[in-house]
Amino acid sequence: MKIKKITTITLLTAFAIGFYFLNSATSKTTKKSFHSEDELTALKDRFKRAPIEAGEYFLHSSHCSGCHGYDSIHQANILEDGSDVNLVDRWQTSMMALSAKDPLWRAKVSHEILVNPAHAAELQNKCTSCHAPMGRYTAMFHGQQYYGMNDLETDSLGLDGVACGSCHMIDPSVGSTFSGEIPYDTNHVEYGPFGSPFTGPMVLYEGITPTFSNHVSKARMCSSCHTLITQTADLSGNLTGGEFVEQATYHEYLNSSYSGTTTTCQSCHMPKINEPIVISNGILSLQGRFPFNQHTFAGANYFMLNLIKNNKVALGVNADDAKFDSTLVATSNMLKLQSLDINLFLDSTINDTAYFRVKLKNKTGHKFPSGYPSRRAVVQFIVTGTNNDTLFKSGTFTNTYRVVGETNPFEVHHNIINQNNVPQIYEMVMGDVNSNVTTVLERAAAQLKDNRIPPLGFTTAHSTYDTVKIVGAAISDDDFNKTNAVEGSGMDYVHYRVPLNGFSGSMQAKAKVYYQSVPPKYTDEMFAFNSTPINTFKTMFQNADQTPFLVGVDSLNNTVTGIAANSVNTINVWPSISMDGQVFISAQYGELIKNIEVFSSSGARVSAIYNTNYQSEFNFYLPNARGVYYIKIRTGNKIITKKVVKS
Repeated sequence: MKIKKITTITLLTAFAIGFYFLNSATSKTTKKSFHSEDELTALKDRFKRAPIEAGEYFLHSSHCSGCHGYDSIHQANILEDGSDVNLVDRWQTSMMALSAKDPLWRAKVSHEILVNPAHAAELQNKCTSCHAPMGRYTAMFHGQQYYGMNDLETDSLGLDGVACGSCHMIDPSVGSTFSGEIPYDTNHVEYGPFGSPFTGPMVLYEGITPTFSNHVSKARMCSSCHTLITQTADLSGNLTGGEFVEQATYHEYLNSSYSGTTTTCQSCHMPKINEPIVISNGILSLQGRFPFNQHTFAGANYFMLNLIKNNKVALGVNADDAKFDSTLVATSNMLKLQSLDINLFLDSTINDTAYFRVKLKNKTGHKFPSGYPSRRAVVQFIVTGTNNDTLFKSGTFTNTYRVVGETNPFEVHHNIINQNNVPQIYEMVMGDVNSNVTTVLERAAAQLKDNRIPPLGFTTAHSTYDTVKIVGAAISDDDFNKTNAVEGSGMDYVHYRVPLNGFSGSMQAKAKVYYQSVPPKYTDEMFAFNSTPINTFKTMFQNADQTPFLVGVDSLNNTVTGIAANSVNTINVWPSISMDGQVFISAQYGELIKNIEVFSSSGARVSAIYNTNYQSEFNFYLPNARGVYYIKIRTGNKIITKKVVKS
């Protein structure tokens, strides 16, 4: 690529603009809205700063904060109602800004090195590519082969984390390289979403040319780091030649209904403001720009943000608690409002058993959970009777926040749960070359389980499926990401069969989904090692509030009655009124279902289902139209008809 030159005319124009504003602000006709003397002094100092030095590529975020941070005179980076939306304050307490100081990341790098010390240089070089990209790529551009944690400790660019230049200098060609291979434009440009940018001040005072490109608003801007494929090593540290997909959030997005639409990563993680925003301080002639993407970068890592806030001095993080609190609120809202819908249904109470169904709908553009392999979601389901006596429970936690009843080495996916303390956990589990569970990334050879709930539109036929596979029992679950055997629902149903044991009376049922970004179980392998980063994080982790984050809840209170008597019917069909069209059929006493026919209220047959496996249980969906349907069920020795209403 050709080096873009700064012309004399451009420099003079920019200088004249800056000089005009400074002198206007200090003239005898100073207006109330102009800067104070102290602010002007700081502004002049900034104007004296030389552009980026020859041979350098990135600027520290402090170079950006003067114009794109808080404006004390409230002319820039504010809404019409005066609310501050400046870029720097929002970014400063995000996990992007904190990526190089994240104590879990530092402990994990140390853990990987202790397991495979011969790979120390390569491991650090790979890890810093995304967690300290400006430091690592500066070293690379200067001819340095490796950039490690010792380099990072004395490098302000690296410690700046994923800062302004880390993203805005990414070349428009982004989207085809992954695993920290970031295509940077080294021509001293920074790309933004607004056409015809006012270039003068940035060119003159920073040596950077702001340039329009619509790729900064595309999902592929995130692809280089949010698709990570690692090399596999055996237990002796020898590379096997195999690879493992540690995370593929970008590919999960591509395999969704949102890919190719205006809904991108930025839509949720950098929500837009549609009113015009003046995006730079100190330039009074600037007009407002819209839509304006807020740099909140809210994700799901509420736990780590809170841990860093409470240890910010020890971690060298210089940010006000109020800024952390703002990011924590945004993260909480992301998890509660934009991640998952949960609905609880009672299908029937038959033969001394209550049949409940929990519906989970993924609202994100990727799997839920997504990202780093430690993350998981736990479904908690509890039924109580008179005097709050517990009739059934699943997915509860110990006082150390481990899941009660979780099978060792991991819990399989469940479609039906009919015993106490059998939990449903959505997660990805890594296995080594011997198919044993591991949390060492470089030992990961294959996924032993991946039942994380796919996004809407996700299919096994998509070209990215090799990196985003469903693994384990979820594959054979008829209502996992399927509706009438058609993929792409972005949902899962968990069916609970609660033995009533003769109970008759009022029951209450409650279903919750909890999110754990760092489950205690995930830290066990790492905490068996000793190093300063591991021990530092271990102390912080053990002193932290590890309470799982409550994502959603639904309940049925005082509306159901347990029935102890057995039914004389051998074929049960429920619910009699179906809200979503799903119908369940179960045969008792050895009966097997051969086929099912569905008729409309006019008598027309609308569908036929042949149960070639001759199961005793079956479920299917009624046609889209609401109304009364008659279900004709044929078993080995009888034919019965049941009426179901789709409401």
